[in-house]
Amino acid sequence: MTQNTPSIMIDGLDDAQLAEALHQATGQIRTELRKVIVGQEDVIEQALVALFAGGNCLLVGVPGLAKTLLIHSLAQALDLRFSRIQFTPDLMPSDVTGTDMIMDDPETGRRKLSFLPGPIFANIVLADEINRTPPKTQAALLEAMQERRVTVQGKTYPLEPPFFVFATQNPIELEGTYPLPEAQLDRFLFEVLLEYSPEEDEVAVVKATTTVAPESIRPVVSREAIIAFQQLVRRVPVSDVVVRYAVQLVRMTRPMVGSPDFVRQWLAYGASVRAAQALILAGKARALIQGRAHVSFEDVRALARPVFRHRLLRNFQAQSEKVTTDQLVDRLLEIAPIPRSGL
Repeated sequence: MTQNTPSIMIDGLDDAQLAEALHQATGQIRTELRKVIVGQEDVIEQALVALFAGGNCLLVGVPGLAKTLLIHSLAQALDLRFSRIQFTPDLMPSDVTGTDMIMDDPETGRRKLSFLPGPIFANIVLADEINRTPPKTQAALLEAMQERRVTVQGKTYPLEPPFFVFATQNPIELEGTYPLPEAQLDRFLFEVLLEYSPEEDEVAVVKATTTVAPESIRPVVSREAIIAFQQLVRRVPVSDVVVRYAVQLVRMTRPMVGSPDFVRQWLAYGASVRAAQALILAGKARALIQGRAHVSFEDVRALARPVFRHRLLRNFQAQSEKVTTDQLVDRLLEIAPIPRSGL
C-alpha cells in the first residue's frame, strides 16, 4: 500500500466491523492532524463529529488559531477534494456557485452555453471569513448546505457526496462585516469556538513553525469509507428517553410560559427542532468515535454548547449584561433533570 493510498477500506464489512473501522479511522485522522495542529483536542473532536454526522460547521476564533490550517489538513487526511473561498465584500453569488458561459464546441465549431462550475463543487468547502460578504452572496451557500445541490439559471446541479461546508468567522472584526442570517446559521450543525491555547501548547507551536517544515499529511480514509460511516451513524440506535431528553432541552430554550426565568429574561428566541435533530445525530457520531454503539445523556450534554451556541438569540438585556450563550446553556444543563431510568 502506497503512502497516498487510504488505509481504511470498507468493502464487505458489517455494522460491527464498520463501527470498529470508524473508531480506528478517528485515531488515524487525529494522528495525521497532530503533525500540524498542536492541542485543540476538543475542536478536532467536534470537527470529526460533524464530519461523520454529515453536518456543516462554523468555526469562530481570532486570527492565528489555525482554523484554515485545520480544515485544509482534515481534507488531506480524508483524501477529499478541497476548495477554499475567500469571502470579500465584492464576492458575487456566481463566484461561489458557478455560471453559464458561452464556449466553443470543439465538435461542431459553434458556440454554445455551458455551465462552468464554481468552487462550491468540492467535497470540503472552506468558506473563509464568511461574514465579510453581503447576505446575497452568503445566501448562495444555503441551498448547497441544506439540499446538497445548487441552482443556476433555473437548472439544478447536484453536489458530489460527501459534501461539507466549514466556515470561519473572526469575532473581533465588526467594521465591514455582515452578520449571518439566522436561517443560514441554523444550517450549521455546530458552532465551534476556538480559544487561545495553554502556554505550553503555544511554545510548542512556535518551536514547530520556526524550524523545519512539518511532515506531510497522508490520506488515511477513502471517500467511500466516509460515506459508509455517515450511513452507519444514522443506524445507531437511540433510546426514546434520550431523544425526549434532547427535545426537552431544546424546548426549554424557548421564552414562553413555563420556561426557566433566566430564559425569559435573556433570550428573544430559542432553538428550533433542528437543534434536537443535531443533538441526536451528532450524539450518534460521538458515541461511535468513542467506541460505543448507543447514545447516552452525556453525549447530548457534551454537544449542547456547539449545537445551541449559534441558535439562541439573546435579547438586548443579555447583550448589555454580556451574558453569553455558553453561560445560558450551562445553566440550562444544571436545571435540566436527567431521567433516572436512562443511560
